[in-house]
Amino acid sequence: MLDALIWLGEHFIGMFAKGGETFVGLVTGIVPTLIVLLTGVNALIALIGPERVDRVGEWAARPGFQYYPVRYILLPFLSVFFLTNPMAYTMGRFLPERYKPAFYDSAVSYVHPPLGIFPHINPGELFVWLGIATGIQNLGLPLVDLAVRYLLVGLVVIFIRGIVTEWITAVMLARRAAQQSAEMAGAEVAA
Repeated sequence: MLDALIWLGEHFIGMFAKGGETFVGLVTGIVPTLIVLLTGVNALIALIGPERVDRVGEWAARPGFQYYPVRYILLPFLSVFFLTNPMAYTMGRFLPERYKPAFYDSAVSYVHPPLGIFPHINPGELFVWLGIATGIQNLGLPLVDLAVRYLLVGLVVIFIRGIVTEWITAVMLARRAAQQSAEMAGAEVAA
């Protein structure tokens, strides 16, 4: 009985020790990188000028189908390529609220497709690409062809996802506005 309690005590505290090791790994690994990346991006925005960066967001947010590729292909690609995962999602802050969910959907969907050519984009998920690449190489098929196709299909997919998510967001915002109008009308009648 005493041995069981000692074992339980050691393993109980051992669980927290492992959690502490994981925390220290994050504090000495990804956290400083993200802080430096955030600082660098904010410094770059300050050097370029926030108004110029805002203009890119305004340009991407213009109405019309011709701006969809800017909003859901170019902006996510540049964000993912230069800022990598997870910092890429912050570029959505330059878009109006109605486009942010669709931009996020496009950007988050594009952190895997370019890994075969640009592994710096999402090194934490590189094992997925490497597993696929190993299978392709074992079959004797060319790996570069797959990497290029994966990247290009990813661009098509993020474009479609951006448009669909923008449409869904517009429908949901319209429903919310209609519901709020109905509630306000009901409150006025009750008063």
